[in-house]
Amino acid sequence: MRLADSIPSVAVADAVRASVSYDQLRAYDGALYWLEKRPDAGGVATLIQWRRDEGTRDISPAGFDVTNDIHAYGGGSFAVADGAIWCVGAGGLYRSRYRGDELVLVSPASVGDLTVGNGELLAVRETERGDELVAMPLSGSRRLRTVTRSSGFLSAPRQGPSLFAWSAWGEQDMPWDACELWVGSYSSQGHIESPVKVAGGWDESAVEPRWGPDGSLYFVSDRGGWWNLFRWDGREVKAVAPIAGECAAEPWELGYASYAFLDDGRIVVAVQEGPRHRLVLIGPHGSVRPVDLPYTSIKPYLATQGTTVALIGSSPTAASQVALVNLSDDEPRVEVLAKSEHAELSGAQVSTPTELRVQAARGREVSALVYPPTGSTADWRAPVIVRAHPGPTASCLLRLDWQAQFFTSRGFAVVDVDYLGSTGYGRAFRESLYGRWGLDDVDDCAAVAAHLLAAGRALPGRIFIRGASAGGYTALHAVAQNGPFAAATAVSAIVDPDRWAETVPRFQRAHAMRLRGGAGRVRASNVQRPVLFIHGTADDVAVVEDVRVLADQLAARDVPHRLLLLPDVGHSVATSAEAGTALEAELAHYRAVMTAAETS
Repeated sequence: MRLADSIPSVAVADAVRASVSYDQLRAYDGALYWLEKRPDAGGVATLIQWRRDEGTRDISPAGFDVTNDIHAYGGGSFAVADGAIWCVGAGGLYRSRYRGDELVLVSPASVGDLTVGNGELLAVRETERGDELVAMPLSGSRRLRTVTRSSGFLSAPRQGPSLFAWSAWGEQDMPWDACELWVGSYSSQGHIESPVKVAGGWDESAVEPRWGPDGSLYFVSDRGGWWNLFRWDGREVKAVAPIAGECAAEPWELGYASYAFLDDGRIVVAVQEGPRHRLVLIGPHGSVRPVDLPYTSIKPYLATQGTTVALIGSSPTAASQVALVNLSDDEPRVEVLAKSEHAELSGAQVSTPTELRVQAARGREVSALVYPPTGSTADWRAPVIVRAHPGPTASCLLRLDWQAQFFTSRGFAVVDVDYLGSTGYGRAFRESLYGRWGLDDVDDCAAVAAHLLAAGRALPGRIFIRGASAGGYTALHAVAQNGPFAAATAVSAIVDPDRWAETVPRFQRAHAMRLRGGAGRVRASNVQRPVLFIHGTADDVAVVEDVRVLADQLAARDVPHRLLLLPDVGHSVATSAEAGTALEAELAHYRAVMTAAETS
């Protein structure tokens, strides 16, 4: 097949350069702060400040990675208080004046989920024995004091006027399965006294606690099947506004803020419904009003000042942006503060998706986003790349992904599948993959591929599957059985759930235990199609040794494969300095399979 040559291809360097990640947006004293990870600049997280009269500027030293590894995935890596920046990087906790002073190491402790209490910096510290909530005075002593500890996991230390709130879950749970919300008085000696459980339990995930301007404690709970906003007034818990959608993100990282308070008494909330996000305003009496925005994907980092909300949003035609939205009038006004597209891509034509609902095994319905080849007509037929997202509690999001455009501009269709276990469809859907991993997720991806074949969109023998992390496991099992896929790309893949449960970081061990019991280990004897493995040598979530062993076993059976090892790259390849190398290798893999099919 001749691939489209009338549409300029997106250069790999441009695709990588535009794959900027914005995270951990916060507001303080008229300024906004966020972390910006630029793959073409080594993939380190740089702290950015924006002020109305100054614009944006880097305020962390060049090459300094503002990050932490608490619970493996980090989060809450900086806080702003009294004109000073507190942040975590290699070596521990640092402090700096935000007007440009150098960072000074104040503690070698590895901490995360930084927030500011009454004259104190609060954080989570992970130890071999469990978690601790710790505090350090904003001035004076530089000693971390333990506030409370647990053999399980702790997060979200939030100090109110006289009370202290936090989240906790056990070693056998993930926070989206069973997470409790606790409150206790905070003594003058800095210790929690008389703690009581407000919400959460074995069948409820209560996350993102935050003290409201009315003195009540707000949080998000899935006790009704969806993560919705609740309020505790010191006596009882009440629903704020029931919504048939997820009002929180699956808590892989610390420091999420899926809702925030405006000065006029309204609450702004990011709601996920399938692959889409929308922003809503909740009034004082529980009324819900949608906000008309140009974004279909919103990250769980809302930051408010007055009647404006800052957010990180994207859409099918705009990659991730930092934007300021004025909500004082009926018509919201959007001001873009930072965006990842650069001059070389300003006029590039992009592929926009259609949403697809497909009947899969056992009568369930699966959602997918189908990106046709760039510039194609309505009756397009093309090679197809089916993508299984990581997680598997993540989801496919309706947003511009320049790395997907790298392939659509070369004549491929890209299809993102929200297989069983994805977030955005309620608690029951999210839990249903437990014990079925490697089975139902594979069936769902195959069902979408079969639908595209039957519809005459996908070309037989030219349907590929790729996935990262848990999605890599799905991709490998998809080519370990008869099915529509001609080859697989497995990025940072999990190979053996039992071994993974032993090697995965402590935070994710419970996830591994709940997921396993389905298809089990990927066996080389079952793999029937060519495989490209892409793996970072510094991956501490899915260790590279498992992939090496599987690749060696495939070599012994003469199964076509390639193992691409990326030196010093961790679990996230797409935002690493080697993202371009990975893209080029993946493209070459598919082209080689198609060429071999033509000559056979």
